[in-house]
This record gives sequence, C-alpha cells and structure tokens, in this order.
Amino acid sequence: MRFRHYDSLRLFDVVARHLSFTQAAEELHLTKGAVSYQITRLEEALGFSLFIRQHRGILLTPKGKQLWHTSQAAFHDLENLITQLREDDTSRITVGMSTYFASRWLSPRLMNFMAEHPNISLRLQPMIDLTDFHTENIDMAIRWGKGHWPGMHVELLRQAPVRPATGKKTAAALAGLSSHEWVNTLTLLHDRENSPAWQEWHQRAGETYHAKQGGLVIQDPNVRVQAMIDGQGVGLYDDLISAELNSGQLKWLSDISMPEYGYFLVYPANALNNPALRTFRDWIIEAAEMPY
Repeated sequence: MRFRHYDSLRLFDVVARHLSFTQAAEELHLTKGAVSYQITRLEEALGFSLFIRQHRGILLTPKGKQLWHTSQAAFHDLENLITQLREDDTSRITVGMSTYFASRWLSPRLMNFMAEHPNISLRLQPMIDLTDFHTENIDMAIRWGKGHWPGMHVELLRQAPVRPATGKKTAAALAGLSSHEWVNTLTLLHDRENSPAWQEWHQRAGETYHAKQGGLVIQDPNVRVQAMIDGQGVGLYDDLISAELNSGQLKWLSDISMPEYGYFLVYPANALNNPALRTFRDWIIEAAEMPY
C-alpha cells in the first residue's frame, strides 16, 4: 500500500528535533494537542511507533531514529536543490557557527579565504543550536562539543579542551581555595538547559555534582565571557579567551580540563557535492592546522 502522508513528515522532523510536543507546537504555531494527534495519525499510517512517551518527555524509538535521519537528509537535499534552482549559483554557501568562534578564531583568518576565492559568496550565520540548520538554510555548521551529532557527517576541526575560568575579582576572592571549596559556592554558567559539561568536569575533578537551581544559562558564549568578567559566576572555556586571560580580566580556576571537546565541521552527507562548500571545507581544515 502506498504511503500517502509525506506532508506529516515535516511535522515529525520538528518534533524529533525538539523531542517535545510543546516546543514543536510553538515553532509550528499549532496547539500541543494538534501536534500529538498528527503524530498519532502518522504512526498509524506507518504501522510502527515513532516516539516513546514518558512522564517527563518523549524519546525516539529505534525506527523513529532511522526515519528521522533519512528524512533530515532528504529535506536538506530538497532545500539545497530549491535554493540552487532559485539562484542557479552553487558558489553561494552559508556556514553556521557561534559568534564566539566567528569573532575569536575565524574572523582574523577569513580575509585569506576571500582573497584566495573571490568567486565564492560566503554568508556566516550566527547559530546557537543545531536546530537552526534547516530553518536558516545552512550548508555547514561549526559546532563545539564531542562530535556526537547523529545523522550528520562530522569532522574534527581543532581540539578545544575546556576548564573553569572566572573574572579576576572572583578569582582573587578564591585565592588559595581548592576546587572542592569553591565549586559548590560559585554560580555555574551553562550554555544550555541540561548541558552535561559541568557534570562531566565534576567527575573529572573527583567532585560531587549538584544540579543547583542557582545555575545561570547563557547560550551566547561571548555573553558568558562578559558575565564572568562581571563576577556573575564560573564558566567552562577554551583557549579562545586568551585575550581576556592576557589582559588579566579572566583567570583560570583549575588545571583540570576536558580534552575530548573540540570544534567540529557538521554537514549532511551529500553537502560536499557543492564545489564551493568543498573548497571552504578544505581551506578551513588547512587553516586549523597552521599556527597563528
């Protein structure tokens, strides 16, 4: 029997990205009940479950994960084709990244790329979350993490170990204290809700992690840097804060780092079929290998 519910796959894609009926409903401007009903209808048409409903949220089933990864790639290919048909120009590429990485690492090197490849039109798209990939027509993303983005091709760009840092006034007040003494007194700055980074650092340091209600979530890394300077807490950072460290505005609080973190190129499997994107990918990997 032919499958006739392709229109529901886009809704499924949104729910799978958020793993939340509520957040998907907000993005789609629908009610939570309408989204849940559409997913139930889709599951009936498919003949298998897409989500495991739990008290605190939903999870993709194994078959749901397979369908989501395939649908993501298909939607991205369709969007790329539509863009190419509209513009008939594959020399236009969009690369998503945080403003932190763009301003502190890429910007000083970017003029070299523009001089070497004047025929490529490059757009840098500020990016907080990987869910922006489809909504902003991003061809490639540069993401910080441990390289785990299912359904995407991932390449290490550069290692970026992180360790705790804070403003000079806060650091001065903590002088002589061990991590055991300061780690449970300072406000921990997070990049997102439920981020595992601080919990992982506590484990590495042999400390007990307490998910304190007083934690502060600031998604933009540059804003978190300013928050540390202003004495609002302690954050996990890499060597891209060297300017603030050299000026004395920021201080490391510990030598214990997490070397498994880094910056990665993230893109759909067929993205490098675009010659301009492949050129950018080759250039930035070479640039990352060179001392600066």
